[in-house]
Amino acid sequence: MAYPANLIQQGETVALDLRPHWWYFARQILTGAVLLVLVILVFGNQPDADWLQTGVNGVTAILLVAWAGWLTLKYLQWRMTYFVVTDRRVIYRTGVFSKRGVEIPLERINNINFHQRIIDRIIGAGDLDIESAGKDGQTHFDFIRHPDGVQHEIYRQMEGRNMPQVQPGAVVQPQPTAAASVPEQIEQLARLRDAGHISESEYQQKKAELLQRM
Repeated sequence: MAYPANLIQQGETVALDLRPHWWYFARQILTGAVLLVLVILVFGNQPDADWLQTGVNGVTAILLVAWAGWLTLKYLQWRMTYFVVTDRRVIYRTGVFSKRGVEIPLERINNINFHQRIIDRIIGAGDLDIESAGKDGQTHFDFIRHPDGVQHEIYRQMEGRNMPQVQPGAVVQPQPTAAASVPEQIEQLARLRDAGHISESEYQQKKAELLQRM
């Protein structure tokens, strides 16, 4: 599910629209693996039913239901978490019941750092820290997909925002260049004379005109 279009400002362009990396479910995955082993041990070899076995089966079933509810809630949180980069700002929103959001204008960003452990580099995940001007200072984002690429894209958008914008159809006026000094103009005339482009008399005439301006 893409970031809601009604939250994008008029004329704003979305460069990145990301969900957290699947490593966001790491605790649920590891807990589920342990629970799967427990289920196999409990239900794989059932002895004659007795009160102890019935109790163990009941506890295992409760753990399964609790884990399924935990995974469902985590999935909903994942679905409702957005990390968005536009040509104007960085946006982070999360929350199923209660909402939390961060917006950082590109012109306020001072520095961007990312961190990846060995496992993070293998799976393509990592953390991102954005330092910005203001009271918040540094903002930390975890479970970012390919944080090095995200860092590069944010810097690219910042550079594009700092470049002068030219309206379509506008005529760009050339900037006036500084006029060469009289000695430099005389040197240029001498080179033209030596190259045979002007005669000696033309050179002397132009030289005299330039010397009169000094």
